[in-house]
Amino acid sequence: MATGEITHIEFPADDVDRAKRFYEAVVGWQFSEMEGFPGYWLFRTGEGSGGGLGKRGESVGSVIRDYITVAKLEDAVAAAEKFGGKVVTPPRDIPGQGRYAAVLDSEGNEIGLWETPS
Repeated sequence: MATGEITHIEFPADDVDRAKRFYEAVVGWQFSEMEGFPGYWLFRTGEGSGGGLGKRGESVGSVIRDYITVAKLEDAVAAAEKFGGKVVTPPRDIPGQGRYAAVLDSEGNEIGLWETPS
């Protein structure tokens, strides 16, 4: 994925089964539970694109979160803080896939930052 590309989106749900039924019926997404992450459901919107759905405040955050690819996660988190942002979730690993963090931007919007393995 290219730096700056929006690569993933997460939807929080109060009732995950209800939300899955909604998106399956309305937009045709199909869901599969992510291996090693119970309660986190993946979907694809196209080649290499997609997102996840999970229980609000448990397996996902409390708001919709877009993930943007960055070159170096720690540098991006530091820049976010320097330019008026705030860390919501510090950098974490997803074994075998990459690393992520979540920040509030300077306007209070929550975004995810994603670093793919080198």
